[in-house]
This record gives sequence, structure tokens and C-alpha cells, in this order.
Amino acid sequence: MSEREKMQAGQWYCCLDPELDALRAQARRAVHAHNTCAPDARGAMVPELRALFKSVGQDCFVEAPFHCAYGLNLQLGDRVYFNAGCVVLDTAPVRVGDDTMFGPNVQIYCAQHAKDPTERAQGLEIGLPVTLGQNVWVGGGAILLPGVTIGDNATIGAGSVVTKDVAAGDTVVGNPARPVRRS
Repeated sequence: MSEREKMQAGQWYCCLDPELDALRAQARRAVHAHNTCAPDARGAMVPELRALFKSVGQDCFVEAPFHCAYGLNLQLGDRVYFNAGCVVLDTAPVRVGDDTMFGPNVQIYCAQHAKDPTERAQGLEIGLPVTLGQNVWVGGGAILLPGVTIGDNATIGAGSVVTKDVAAGDTVVGNPARPVRRS
């Protein structure tokens, strides 16, 4: 298997690979086109970025600046909104449900690097998917870690670090993010 095939199969792979380097360069070019295009000319998303993503629903909007690692693993439902400064390290599938909104500087990480220093120095990592349901609100500066699933109608408080799955309808805050207790 190629390193790309291993990455896409959810297996450990070496990120220091010419094919993966080329895919990341392609993503950087599309991101650059999006981030440097005049707002009136850019609209919701430049064609290069839209073409990079695995799928894009209707009426999605990505503010600049924006960054993604590959783009090819990013799936957006309808009416998804990314505010300025969002980063998606999509080494695994990132699925975003309809009507989900991201505040500024939200970061989504799929890459889990090897914990052994020797293996990490060799570029070994694994991609764990991140899934967001419908009508999710992710507050500014939140970080979603590899492998988390966020249920429909959930709210992630600003600055929260989501290390575990979030149930539908829950509001979580803090580092690590924990459900808000209602009195």
C-alpha cells in the first residue's frame, strides 16, 4: 500500500512521502488562491478550494484566512460557515453537517502523531476522523481533537478543547471540554 492508501484506510502511515507532499502543495495553492482573492471576487469560496474539498453543500461560506492540510477529506453539508482563521488538518475524513457554524480560529485536528519519539521522527502518524452533526455551533478558538464526534444541536464553548465525543444537544466548555450542568 502507498502511504496515501494507508492514510485513507485509517492505518499508520509516513507523512514524509512525495505523493502526500504533492497533495499538501495542491491544498496550499488552493488555500492561497482563496486567502488572497479580493472579497468581492471570492464570494463564498474560490473555485480552487471548492474543487479541492470532497464535497460542498449549498450556501457554504469560508472566510479568509482559512487553512486545510489536504482538503480532499473535507465534506461540508448545506449552509456551513467557517469564520476567519479556521484550520482543518484533514488527514482523515472531516464531516460537517448542515447548518453548522464555526467561530473564528477554530482548529480541527485529525492527525495523531506517534507517541514514541523515534517513530515520530520517522513521520509516523494516523488520521482519526472528526464528525460534526447538524446545527452545531463551535465557538471561537475551540480545538477539536482527533477522533471526536459531535452530535446534532451541540454547542462547543469558545476556547474549549474537545477530547471526547459530545452528545446531541449538549453544551461543553473548558479544557478539557465538559458538559455544562444546568440547575
